[in-house]
Amino acid sequence: MTTRTKVIGAVVAVVLLGLGVVAGSLISRPSVPSEDSAEVGFARDMSEHHAQAVEMGMIAYQHATLPEVRTLGGDVALTQQAQIGMMQTWLKDWGLGPTSSERPMAWMPDGGKSLKGNLMPGMATRDEVNKLRSATGKDVDILFCQYLLRHHLGGIHMVDGVLAQASDPAVIELATTMKKNQTGEVTVLNQLLTKLGAAPLS
Repeated sequence: MTTRTKVIGAVVAVVLLGLGVVAGSLISRPSVPSEDSAEVGFARDMSEHHAQAVEMGMIAYQHATLPEVRTLGGDVALTQQAQIGMMQTWLKDWGLGPTSSERPMAWMPDGGKSLKGNLMPGMATRDEVNKLRSATGKDVDILFCQYLLRHHLGGIHMVDGVLAQASDPAVIELATTMKKNQTGEVTVLNQLLTKLGAAPLS
């Protein structure tokens, strides 16, 4: 065997070894949700949805009159801020940005028909958030409970949408936890509104 033949053989072996490594990495690499997947749309939209609940929760924590409303506001703010962190970490790990040029809720089975203008289900308008922020006394408790109840019902609708489509285990686990937590808080919010002598928003 000539030196030239040995060199060619060595090069071929290196190339084949490299192809094997690449193929192996592609096979072993776990798949991640695509840009147009329900998982990605959910992570982006629910992060924004949660951000409003955190904002309203902090207002209630600081200004509500009933201790249980203040406690609920603080719990909501802490829990949903932590969940925002999880969802934003997913997007980073998936190599995707935190926002998209797509209209909100485009990933939903109903194609975003539950949007009200550009607001996702249950979200308060900026005027409503400002009204809560400027409220005093018992009005803080009532407005917070009314807005958060509507907000949670909208959030549960979004959770149901992703659970109907998702295959990513982490997304399914967090969405299931969200539904359990928010369903429990819906009961609490209804009880608080009764105590406050107020009704849910229609």
